[in-house]
Amino acid sequence: METNLFLRIAKLKNKGWCTLFLVLGLVFLQLSSFGQTGTVTGTVKDDDKTPTPGVNVTIKGTTTGAATDVNGKYAIKAASTDVLVFSFIGMQTIEVSVGNRKVVDVILKSETKKLNELVVIGYGSVQKKDVTTAVSTVSAKEIADRPIVSAAQALQGKSAGVQVVQPSGKPGVGLSIRVRGSTSVVASNEPLYVVDGIPTDGVSNLSPNDIENMVILKDASSASIYGARAANGVVLITTKRGKSGKALLSFNAYTGVSKIGKTIDVLNTEQYRQLLKDIGGANQVPDGISTYTNWNDETFKTGTIQSYQLSASAGREGYSYYVSGGYQEEKGIVAPASFKRYTFRANMDNQLKEWVKLTTNFSMSRAQNMNAADNAGSGRGGVILSVLNTPPFLSVWDSKNPKQYAANPFQPSWENPLAQSAAKDQNTDSKIQGSAALEFSLLKDLKYKTTLGVDYNVHNWDYYLDPVRTNWGRKNNGLGKADRSSSTVWLWENLLTYSKSFNKLNFNGILGSSTQSSRWDHAYMEGKDYPANIPIETLNIANLIDPYSASTSASEWSVLSYFARASFNYDNKYLLTANFRADGTSKMPSNNRWGYFPSFSAGWRVSSERFMESIASVVNDLKLRVGWGETGNQEGIGDYYYYGTYGITRRPITDPYSGPLLWRQRMNNPDLKWETTTQSNVGVDVSFLNSRITLNMDAYYKKTTDLLFDVVFPSTVGLGALRRNNGEVENKGFEFNITSQNLKGALGWTTDFNMSFNRNKVTKLGLTKNYLYGGIESNGQSIILLKEGVSLGTFYGYISEGVNPETGDIIYKDLNSNGKIDPDDRTIIGNAQPDFIFGMTNSFTWKNFNLNFFIQGSYGNDIFNATRIDTEGMFDVKNQSTEVLRRWKRPGMVTDIPRAGNIYNSNNSTRFVEDGSYVRLKSVTLGYMLQGRWMGKVGINKLNIYVTGQNLLTLTNYSGYDPEVNMGGGSSTVLGVDYGTYPQSKSVVAGVNIEF
Repeated sequence: METNLFLRIAKLKNKGWCTLFLVLGLVFLQLSSFGQTGTVTGTVKDDDKTPTPGVNVTIKGTTTGAATDVNGKYAIKAASTDVLVFSFIGMQTIEVSVGNRKVVDVILKSETKKLNELVVIGYGSVQKKDVTTAVSTVSAKEIADRPIVSAAQALQGKSAGVQVVQPSGKPGVGLSIRVRGSTSVVASNEPLYVVDGIPTDGVSNLSPNDIENMVILKDASSASIYGARAANGVVLITTKRGKSGKALLSFNAYTGVSKIGKTIDVLNTEQYRQLLKDIGGANQVPDGISTYTNWNDETFKTGTIQSYQLSASAGREGYSYYVSGGYQEEKGIVAPASFKRYTFRANMDNQLKEWVKLTTNFSMSRAQNMNAADNAGSGRGGVILSVLNTPPFLSVWDSKNPKQYAANPFQPSWENPLAQSAAKDQNTDSKIQGSAALEFSLLKDLKYKTTLGVDYNVHNWDYYLDPVRTNWGRKNNGLGKADRSSSTVWLWENLLTYSKSFNKLNFNGILGSSTQSSRWDHAYMEGKDYPANIPIETLNIANLIDPYSASTSASEWSVLSYFARASFNYDNKYLLTANFRADGTSKMPSNNRWGYFPSFSAGWRVSSERFMESIASVVNDLKLRVGWGETGNQEGIGDYYYYGTYGITRRPITDPYSGPLLWRQRMNNPDLKWETTTQSNVGVDVSFLNSRITLNMDAYYKKTTDLLFDVVFPSTVGLGALRRNNGEVENKGFEFNITSQNLKGALGWTTDFNMSFNRNKVTKLGLTKNYLYGGIESNGQSIILLKEGVSLGTFYGYISEGVNPETGDIIYKDLNSNGKIDPDDRTIIGNAQPDFIFGMTNSFTWKNFNLNFFIQGSYGNDIFNATRIDTEGMFDVKNQSTEVLRRWKRPGMVTDIPRAGNIYNSNNSTRFVEDGSYVRLKSVTLGYMLQGRWMGKVGINKLNIYVTGQNLLTLTNYSGYDPEVNMGGGSSTVLGVDYGTYPQSKSVVAGVNIEF
């Protein structure tokens, strides 16, 4: 029967709704029960001998079960050979053999065993009670019933001190993660990901269903074991492995729809006609035109999402395996934005001999991402702003040529939003990652492990614009571009581990080395002049290949590392850990090639002292922690920056100086240094009332020195930029996480709440004292200022004091009192850094139902709504939002919207700075765990169905599409700027998890 059901489900691949209907239909089946030999009754009590309602009582190996009533009593039919399993949230699970008994009473003890759970740390693991550093854990259980696309998404709002921002709502877009703030300007600020021991540059290829747990190393004392790559924190990901026992076959699937959460109203044809009259000029809407196109309705459609994964795992003495394959697809609310991913994973463990173990990990993935351009003005291909700016009287298609999108009569290069999306703009990433490790037990307490790993990536970017439908396509008679790159990273690590107990003293030490090398190759080409009647979308069909755009490049780097750690635990009270890592890289000049990264941490378990015995029933565990360490950031250093780099181009054959031309791309810097981040941490972990309340608090200070910047020379000098060490930045903050078991019994309720406060500031700049970032296309001004004493993401512009009732123009504050408004009147006008961020998860259980809702938010951050410059500026022929209906029209009129026709009113100013604080119901999930004797007959061990809503409710004062936004993507400087960014959507998803 199991085989038949599996084949039926397998035949339904890519038919998500059919699979769900099949499973939901099982709910209504009524099958006969299995015969039992007798009824067993009993009472379940807790530590205080109080009857405990809502305890699950099941027969081991079956789905047959019962629950205790309000008096802690239960009754279940069981045979003498059965084993009863008693489980309850927050209590230890116990198993009791029935034997000849008819009454089985049990006492459940508090779940203090959680303190003995292992927490993965760099190159090893440690019991949770012995952790002396700032780490956070996200388990597979916390993300099991959430339809998430990436591992990074699973971290949002789940860990104190970790800020996860989804800068765009496009399918497959990368998330921006900051662990205790940004530490660099031009280098990466993303954490290092280590998957099953292999460092990698990202986890977009990883299926969330394959994750067993994630551990975030937040402070330097925990992360310094990874040295030069750990300044931004480390995310350790452990994937699932086979376990001893019965073979398991699991099938997970979900499917759903998404809609835009909010639209922005724009002017209709008559209102637009009047606006152009107020602006003046030659571009006017003829009086006879009254057609109207609702570009919101034409562009924003219903998106879809679906995911399927099948996995098998098993284990017996000396051998285990876990194998999975999955497919995920998301179609966005704006065509053609979409994301597809295919994944395969095989993890195996072999105990070859008593003294040697072989562990292998292998994964393959292929991700395809179709782009819909955002973060750009409607004149530069931005789809979102084109929705708002395209004239409302314009039709979708040209009335004279239905194969062509209608052209804007005022600005033919400004395509309508559907034409903006007409190009094929696709990224395809293929990844193979694997490792094999041999672990030898040399002596009783001494182990040696050698690991060989490889990370192979291929990236393809293809762009094609047909020669017919769009204005730009017709001008080029079709346009094609192709970008190809590949990288191979090899890793070889060797590790010695020694563990020994001496009476009350426990010692653990590691000594290791790591060698890593990389090769990257890249090629680019473009062409145009495509035949209109041949629908082939590759460069092969282009008649004109541009010889001057073609380019190739390659680079290599290598890193050699040595590391060590020593941990001491005396009497389970006094804990001490010291780490040291030395990294040498080919990216650095010989005089600065090696970086050295030490750290230490200590802990004192106060609750184990005698003076705490009197309150032991209230305070179950209390531990104080302190740590200090140094980490580095090698990601901002180009492979050959200290040498300097050159580019080669070719002059046209018609040029008298035709031939190869060598030009300076970047100046050399023989004194280049590491960015070094020093961090101190003080923390406390405490649990109360039989661990029903757990509190973790940390305060930290981190400072980055030798900050990297690009010094740009005037164009007349003829030299490229110089990357040099030129500043310092600091982050300091406080974070806490509290977990509480609010209700125990038939109705269970647990809460997990975390909050983080971080203050970021640039404390020192060397050669250049001011930097400007974040250029706004429409007004040609930069919005971000970087200088000493301010934080990253500081807005810079004029102070708007409202509209002059007599002239209708914005009144800007004359800060230098020289009687005129000039660039010297610009000042700090906002900050994208939040005062605090938070996340809260509430989980309810009642009988077989579970309800989980996750709230996430940010407070105190500003957003520069540059979208309003294009929708409220009224300085050209773009359509505007309905806000401009309140524009100034006559002397004496009091309003906050200036007159039409003056771009001076659209300077970067406080007019466009808004409060970006928000509280969002990120997800809410209602699930039901099916139980019944019929499940055993069809071979099902576990069956859970659920419905999830995502982004259903957002409370904010922000007027744009979405407050979780940033046109700078993962930039550490351009923060909180909204300029036609693809909005996030609301979605409803139904899913099922089946285990055979």
